[in-house]
Amino acid sequence: MKKVKVESFNVAGLKVRTSNSAEMNPETGKIAKLWGDFCSVDIAQGNMESGEVYGVYFSYESDMNGEFDVLAGLKHDKDAMYENITIESGEYLVFRAKGKMPKVVIDTWMEVWNYFSKEGAEQRAYKTDFEKYVAMDEVEVYIGIK
Repeated sequence: MKKVKVESFNVAGLKVRTSNSAEMNPETGKIAKLWGDFCSVDIAQGNMESGEVYGVYFSYESDMNGEFDVLAGLKHDKDAMYENITIESGEYLVFRAKGKMPKVVIDTWMEVWNYFSKEGAEQRAYKTDFEKYVAMDEVEVYIGIK
């Protein structure tokens, strides 16, 4: 894990609203379907290996226990055909992992939650967090901090 400064940028794609508790149940989870839908639309075609694919978490109701929006998309100028979100500039902690998708993403989020549950850990900002898909088997999870 490392701390980095991120400048704002835009991501365009498909969006759902969910919660971590909903995602723990395959019948109520929405993120897997979101990624399936994203992979089948024109915006994703030919871009999945470009290193510009993101999963963005934003509009937090409260903290990791409340609802939030998730957008699966591409780094892109504002696109009128799709949902758009601007990644907020600021400091982020980056958790990087390599392995089989989607397990590596789930395991990395477990590492994030474990880290932030420790006393003395940085404080999450709960503004914009994001996953950057570096390769077909590698992800970086960026968590905004105060």
